[in-house]
Amino acid sequence: MSADDQLSRATLPRLAPELRPAVDPAELRTRIVHFGLGAFHRAHQAVYTEHAAARSGEPWGITAVAPRSAGTVRALRSQDCLYSLTERRPDGHRTRVVGSVVGALAMGPDAGAVDALLADPEVTVVTLTVTEKGYHRSPATGGLDTTAGPVAADLAAAPDGPLTTVVGRLATGLAARMRAGAPPVDVVSCDNMADNGAALARVVHDFVRASAWPDRAEILDRMAGAVTFPAAVVDRIVPATGEADRAAAVAALGVQDALAVTGEPYRQWVLEDSFAAPRPPWELDGALFVPDVAPYQLTKLRLLNGSHSALAHLGEVAGLTTIAGTMAADWGERLVRALCAEVSPTLPADGPDPVAYADDLVVRFRNPAMHHLLRQIGSDASLKITERWLPALRELRARGASTPVLELALAAWAHGTRRAAAPPSDPAAEALAACWRSADRPVETVRALLRVLGAGDLADDDALTTAVADRFPALDAGRVDI
Repeated sequence: MSADDQLSRATLPRLAPELRPAVDPAELRTRIVHFGLGAFHRAHQAVYTEHAAARSGEPWGITAVAPRSAGTVRALRSQDCLYSLTERRPDGHRTRVVGSVVGALAMGPDAGAVDALLADPEVTVVTLTVTEKGYHRSPATGGLDTTAGPVAADLAAAPDGPLTTVVGRLATGLAARMRAGAPPVDVVSCDNMADNGAALARVVHDFVRASAWPDRAEILDRMAGAVTFPAAVVDRIVPATGEADRAAAVAALGVQDALAVTGEPYRQWVLEDSFAAPRPPWELDGALFVPDVAPYQLTKLRLLNGSHSALAHLGEVAGLTTIAGTMAADWGERLVRALCAEVSPTLPADGPDPVAYADDLVVRFRNPAMHHLLRQIGSDASLKITERWLPALRELRARGASTPVLELALAAWAHGTRRAAAPPSDPAAEALAACWRSADRPVETVRALLRVLGAGDLADDDALTTAVADRFPALDAGRVDI
């Protein structure tokens, strides 16, 4: 493929004005470092940042750091860090090039450049989309699991050796920033975890605390006054990009785009208003800054993410492949509304209205233009459902409330852990599969699975484990009974 056929700054003038970025990328410079070069960031935070830069005239550019995928970095660099976003709308797709990403680095090979940016006074915001497993949290304590192999290796190697975890790289870079006396910086988790700001702060602090650095106590003292970790809630459905999506982007643009992403029209960003350093005026593009994100965070985790996981695991049992396809089943909408109704008593009273929220979810999930794969949503389930289902399940059962929908969802997840298809991505896959050695005693299997999740309290709930196990025969037949 020649340069004339590829999306780049040189080919931008050939695009129709409505397809070009909202801001001239040449006018931006790196003021944000983002860990995680996946589709979600490119369809969410990068879009908010581009519009904030365009509407304020401030040069907010992003350098994105890929923890693992050097291939994505090379592809993005070859396109001058440009890529297209297509909004999948029922009334027709809309494609536009996004220009807020101005640099791309591979965390390992470009470690020196990453550390230099983390210490750069011009950089005042760091954001992350590294999924739940990227935080290496201990299920027992919620803090950093220093016994995990990658974490232990990073602790032994830091600060000058090769680091493989985002937590290690971030902690090392922030430590260098503190030693240099650089200005304050805000570090924003954009991953789907309850109290994600506090969770990120804890694992970073735990890494510094567990390091062999002689000045670690001084670094922690400086971080207390110079590094904030605002909580955030992000929302946009971004399916994995397929060949058909890339072909559609080429048709819309007239040039090749190897990094095309797609997303639903809806997007939301709610941030805790506790920033200590300069930040983009994301509110100019509709982001909300609030004193406490917890009501929004819990609503999103338990209703949207909780429903998404339930649809994924039950849909796979029924032989379906996408969220829209699952919503078309006679039980799809009933599942979403029933789960939202069951879980809503655990939500703060000052949050979004659960009934209206469920109405919106039904519309969003039904969008026929979206092809969100169940296997994508169901990946890493042992980490996801501990956030999305189990806290609500505990609260409801402690109140003596019935939990039939969560029990059904839990049964579908449990049912899927014994599949011997393609190797699953779940970090606990081996331990979960081992629980099926007692498959002739389904209640004991459920107990064992819950213990792998760190949910020993639920494993000891006889009524719960029996109710979950009782769902297996129907699921074995591919039947979803709500």
